[in-house]
Parts: sequence; C-alpha cells; structure tokens
Amino acid sequence: MLQLSQALLNRPVLSLRTGTTIGNVTTPIINPNNLKIEGFYCQDKFDKKKQRILLYQDIRDIMPQGFVVDDHEVLSESHELVRLQEIIKLEFMLIGKPVVTQGKDKVGKVSDYATEIETMYIQKLYVSQPLLKSLTGGSLSIDRSQIMEITNRRIIITDLLQPTKVRAEAAIVS
Repeated sequence: MLQLSQALLNRPVLSLRTGTTIGNVTTPIINPNNLKIEGFYCQDKFDKKKQRILLYQDIRDIMPQGFVVDDHEVLSESHELVRLQEIIKLEFMLIGKPVVTQGKDKVGKVSDYATEIETMYIQKLYVSQPLLKSLTGGSLSIDRSQIMEITNRRIIITDLLQPTKVRAEAAIVS
C-alpha cells in the first residue's frame, strides 16, 4: 500500500511492551542511491534532548495511531548505526529538490512522494510545476522507473513526452 510522505511524519512511536508512546517521528532518512527510506529520526519521549533513529526493519506495524515497535530499545543513536553512517552524513532531503529532464528542461520541484509501506521504497514523486506551467498542466506524478539520476542538487528524469516506437505485426488471415 502506498502512503504519502505527510502520512508517515509527525506520528507517534508506540511500544508493544508498555503500550505507551515512546517517541515521535520527525523526518525520514532517505537513501538517494535506491530511493529507500532506511529509517526515521525520532524525538525521544524520555530524553527530549536526544534525537534517536528508528530503522524501518524495527517497525512492526504502521497504524493510524502511529508506528508500532517492540520496545524503546529499538530507538538507536546515530553513532551506533555504522552501516548507515554514509547515508546519515548525506542529509538527503527529497521535498523541494528540483526535477529536470535529460534534455535539461525544468519540470518543477518535488512537493510530495508516495512510499510502498511493505518495502519502504519510494514509488512516485509528485512534482509541482512553476506557476505558468501549473495553469495549463497542474502537478505531475513521476514513477520511479522514469528517474535516471539523483544528485544532491537535482533529480534527472526521462524526457516527458518521448515518442515511443510502436511496431505493429501484420496478421495474415487465410
């Protein structure tokens, strides 16, 4: 099931063991190499000065009430997550990133994205266009298969209205 980014943020983290709220999800940690949400930054309820990380594999369920986890122990500090250090240092943010085509045409900026909840892969980008284009075309939905390259400065997609060659086979009727 796909969820928009705003449906995943600013939600409580609930402990199965204690049945209480142990934190609040603030921002996602996105891997730009494969557009996967590796985890979320959380505000710890018990130590408000520390920002913790909730890894996606530690999430038991996502309910309307919030993210369900086993216990407070699944919330980690960033220095404990050795394999994730490179991605954490990138501080990659998807919202607001400019989108251009291979032909260098400006498409707009990412305004939202949809994530597959089971795998945490981002499947669609929603791009808001500049004012002049938005009067005629509205916003665009870009599938992950259309993305060619992601840099720290922009997202490059295939040309939007590329002509595709269609080959029709002739059927011989006897």
